[in-house]
Amino acid sequence: MSQSSQSERSFARRIDLTSLQLFVAVCELGSIGRAAEREFIAASAISKRLSDLEATLNTTLLYRHARGVDLTPAGESLLHHARSVLYSLEKMQGELSEYADGVRGHVRVHANISAIVQFLPEDLGVFTRAHEAIKIDLEEHLSSEVLRAVQEGAADLGICHVADGSSELQSLPYRRDRLVLIVPAAHALATELAVDFVATLDDDHVGLHTNSSIYVAMHQAALDAGRAIRLRIHVTGLDAMCRMIDNGLGVGVMPERAFDLLQAGIGSRLVRVALNDAWAEREIRLVARDFSTLPVAARTLVKHLHGAT
Repeated sequence: MSQSSQSERSFARRIDLTSLQLFVAVCELGSIGRAAEREFIAASAISKRLSDLEATLNTTLLYRHARGVDLTPAGESLLHHARSVLYSLEKMQGELSEYADGVRGHVRVHANISAIVQFLPEDLGVFTRAHEAIKIDLEEHLSSEVLRAVQEGAADLGICHVADGSSELQSLPYRRDRLVLIVPAAHALATELAVDFVATLDDDHVGLHTNSSIYVAMHQAALDAGRAIRLRIHVTGLDAMCRMIDNGLGVGVMPERAFDLLQAGIGSRLVRVALNDAWAEREIRLVARDFSTLPVAARTLVKHLHGAT
């Protein structure tokens, strides 16, 4: 074993989880006394543990003063990592308790809105009916946040759009989708079979979050044309986008299949128009840090989704 590995193991053994919990409590309450009251422990005992923690780390974590405590830069860094460690322990406890109740697999999945609206309800429905003992926790996030969650270990599996060269994570193809322009039926572009995105830049737009993969592609297309998007309103969901467009607040861009699924609630008042732009054709991918090291339940889910058509 290398000297660095031995040092890391020694460091881990010297860190006391109870001391970390008390450190977080002191930081949250800004006072050793208030933390002692909340945690039902003597203030002197907390103070001793914090001093021992500082000695272990060989750095000052707190500025102590009459009104309470403030974090040093090192303390701010430790607080971030301590919360992450304690959160991971809580997740571990929760997941292991589910195994005790008979759950034989637990997969944490983060996915973008395009995957969740268009494909995952049916695909996960089929999977869970075939694998009732596997629990899936699904959260919706922007593609960039999905990638970050997988990289940091907050999710076992990500499902999102991955720009070429934008991530070192492993990925596999899942589904393809196509972006289309959504306009009111009375709009001048409603009768067109297909348009270039730049033809929409004279209109107000209803857009998703500025960090969403759809908006990023739109913004880049406008920049390439030397134009700007007249963004009238941001929304957080595709159904909200349709309602805003239906009420005359602008035009929008969304995945074609998502619009087809949502159209039942809006009748024929909105029309989709194909986009000629190459970026309108997209691929949704499965991402993981290493597919080969995923737990069996996660690998089973990956196999199912990778084989979806």
